[in-house]
Amino acid sequence: MPAVTEDEVLGALKQCYDPEIPVNIVDLGLIYGVRFAPAAEDKQDVTIDMTLTAQGCPAHVMIGEQVKARVEQLPGVRNATVNVVWNPPWTPERLSADARKQLGIE
Repeated sequence: MPAVTEDEVLGALKQCYDPEIPVNIVDLGLIYGVRFAPAAEDKQDVTIDMTLTAQGCPAHVMIGEQVKARVEQLPGVRNATVNVVWNPPWTPERLSADARKQLGIE
């Protein structure tokens, strides 16, 4: 089975949203890193480092579970681990051009 790629993981994560913001978490700039490790049966374990727009975000558990579930649906992934990190802190500068357009920030 071919290895899953970072682009495939990010593509899957574009289906995950912060419930308070109508932009996917990739375009929000919440994904800080994706790492892969070989696993049994030619699969991979995937670790995602991500942040949230605010440390007190009430949806942090739901978003983390959504990310884990979505990545584990990809063929070739055995397990996904989600690390919520706070450094560097998220700022609006991390928004993609698509996110800026969706939010009316130009």
